[in-house]
Amino acid sequence: MSRPEKADDGLTRTFPPLPAARGRRSFAESWWGNAWVEALEGKQRLATGRLARGRTYARGGNVGEITVTPGRVAARVQGSRPAPYRTSMDIPQLSPRDWELLLDTAAGQAGHIAALLDRDMPTTLVDAAARAGVRLLPRQGELTPNCSCPDWGCPCKHAAAVFYQVARLLDHDPFVLLLLRGRGERELMDELQRRNAVQAATEDTAPQHLATAGPLGVPARDVFAAARAGTTPLPTPPPAPDRPGQVAPFASAGDPAPGVDPSALEFLAADTAARAARLLCQALLSSDVPHQPVGPLELSVDEDLVRLAAAEPPPEAFARLCRHGGRTPQALTRAARAWQHGGAAALPVMDEAWDPDPSQLNLARGAIKQAWEGEQAPRLRTARNRLTVIGRDAQLRLATDGRWYPYRKEQGGWWPAGPADRDVTAVLEGLLSSLDIMPIPVPGQRGSPAAPR
Repeated sequence: MSRPEKADDGLTRTFPPLPAARGRRSFAESWWGNAWVEALEGKQRLATGRLARGRTYARGGNVGEITVTPGRVAARVQGSRPAPYRTSMDIPQLSPRDWELLLDTAAGQAGHIAALLDRDMPTTLVDAAARAGVRLLPRQGELTPNCSCPDWGCPCKHAAAVFYQVARLLDHDPFVLLLLRGRGERELMDELQRRNAVQAATEDTAPQHLATAGPLGVPARDVFAAARAGTTPLPTPPPAPDRPGQVAPFASAGDPAPGVDPSALEFLAADTAARAARLLCQALLSSDVPHQPVGPLELSVDEDLVRLAAAEPPPEAFARLCRHGGRTPQALTRAARAWQHGGAAALPVMDEAWDPDPSQLNLARGAIKQAWEGEQAPRLRTARNRLTVIGRDAQLRLATDGRWYPYRKEQGGWWPAGPADRDVTAVLEGLLSSLDIMPIPVPGQRGSPAAPR
């Protein structure tokens, strides 16, 4: 992403229009960007039709130049009328006392400053600030939308589009969030470096028996803040691994025992390392970060077979999985793709149809009609728990847990096309966008999600 085209005294940053991002399911890649989206949608991510249309506008490039100032983000959004709407979203700025606590917390560790300079928002900083009583990320009720459109929705789809685009800005620069909370980058970095230098000088002049005594435990200010909050401060956890450990090549260890496939052993070892790394990363996540389940620890034989196929085993191992599971390569590839999108819960949706309460389907159709308000909504055909888009190779399937799974027509059958969501309009919008821009992968070709390597 390019740097802002205009900057005025550090308190006004103007970003050029972001490129369209059709087919993109999530607006944020960073944990803090996702937390920003959660402030708008809520933890359950039960987005309304207006939010779904806001995502469509944001993905379609309808949001123009974005200006960020303390407490406000503003842009013009092109709607259904010729003239774009003037749209903004306000959030509260931090108080002077909150800024003092946040700056003391950030300056307390040199790693915090280094992370910010590297355009990263460390979870340890957000956690420490929260223990001191400072919430950096906004809550859902703190957002105040404004728009020149005639829609009285709160937020309207135009304001929602601006908010979603800010999540993309935050991915690349957490100082956007700090500016919204009231302070510019230059002012913050100067103050952080000054406080860090003062703390370093204080440590240098400390009595020798204290300077050589090793770690002194949790800072007193953290203990005091935690005591006021009724919690016990914990030591800073180790950093999360950025990748699984490297698996040693088994093939070079000598002649294998009869019946042992070295490439299959390497694949199983790499799969175990990857699962362990994901579990460790989840354990180290901040409490403010949405946790994504790694998957059930106890699987049936058939479920574990599909899980292994979804991990892209070597061709020999994939063929063995087909034989032991009694599946054709195409059938196992289809099941593996379902697993990649939703784990074990996605497998029954692939083959089992059931009869939901008619009111569930009526609510879904009504939400789709509202989301496409003012535009031609997709025409749908209903068959049991499935809504098929007439004239498009697109289908939505309702699971028994209330989530909708996207499917698209490939090779004469319906194939899983993405993760599930309770917001039927979000799933449909993402599915139709992917049909417009994404080539259909063929099992066995390079890049196919579940094709054996």
